[in-house]
Amino acid sequence: MRIAISSDHGGNNLRKEIIQQLEELGHTYEDFGPKNDDSVDYPDYAKPVSEGVAAGEFDRGILICGTGIGMSIAANKVKGTRCALVHDVFSAKATRCHNDSNILAMGERVIGAGLAREIVATWLAQDFEGGRHVRRVEKISEIENA
Repeated sequence: MRIAISSDHGGNNLRKEIIQQLEELGHTYEDFGPKNDDSVDYPDYAKPVSEGVAAGEFDRGILICGTGIGMSIAANKVKGTRCALVHDVFSAKATRCHNDSNILAMGERVIGAGLAREIVATWLAQDFEGGRHVRRVEKISEIENA
């Protein structure tokens, strides 16, 4: 699977942990930074990941900031993205199976590395269930295209 990943300064440590996990799991990835711990603006880092996923350059994206909130808001402004802010394993599974989320957002100041790794592993392993959920995801697209 091709993964785009980025963070802001508040998510740098967790991003590095998740990159290590992606390597362990055998996924290819592109790291959109940032390169250091200097303060940056999260929309600047959410945008290239979201655009890459929406364009089909990546299968999925992962965004991390202090809370995950800013990244998820910014990501969901890009047409074609369904970014889910997740801080538990159940929601990670549900958002893939039911919402066909293509970007995962997490907050480094909210969860630890161990839980984040479980969330990522669960989210990456799930497929969209389709069925009755297709109609609902299509309705999201209709709102987006209105």
